[in-house]
Amino acid sequence: MTTANGHTSAILASKVKGTNVYNQTGDKIGHVEDVVLDKESDSIMFAALGFGGVLGVGEKFYPVPWSMLTFSKDKGGYVVPIAKDTMEKAPTYRLEDLTKSDGDFGKIRETSYDYYNVKRDW
Repeated sequence: MTTANGHTSAILASKVKGTNVYNQTGDKIGHVEDVVLDKESDSIMFAALGFGGVLGVGEKFYPVPWSMLTFSKDKGGYVVPIAKDTMEKAPTYRLEDLTKSDGDFGKIRETSYDYYNVKRDW
């Protein structure tokens, strides 16, 4: 099955991890560090985007709704409709906090969807 922008809907998480993420003007704003799954609903909670830091030290992780990422063959990465300054002001977490206590029982996911003004898909 293909998505609205012509891509297949199935992808291995291992292919997603490490993929660069760009904003609409073509600036690299980070990479997909991981994908957080909701085992109860069989859906993706969000993509954890890594941004900043050096060799993993000081890196911040941004939970971004998966639906915001569109793969670009030209870029060889994902494009999100987020300006770099919007991303820099977004809520950030340590990677381990994204799943701790089930992401604070959905609070992290709700905060992310609210910040990016994305309709809830759960």
